[in-house]
Amino acid sequence: MTDAIADLVVAHPMVKFQRQVESLVKKSKVVSPSDPIWKIAFLFGDDWLHWKKELEEFDFTTQDPIHELLAVQSWEED
Repeated sequence: MTDAIADLVVAHPMVKFQRQVESLVKKSKVVSPSDPIWKIAFLFGDDWLHWKKELEEFDFTTQDPIHELLAVQSWEED
């Protein structure tokens, strides 16, 4: 059991956010990939300020299209 726990990799918090946004695009179809990121702000409510700050740390703006956020392969920080 200990070996199984040791093998788990903790995902970057932005991975979870990216998956949530992907679900809004693909499953819920609430937004489209070409929509600007600011359109998801209302859907994240009180958590939006946190996620906006995180996005800005990765050089995203709220005007960038959602597809650019979804295209990120790795959220590793330099």
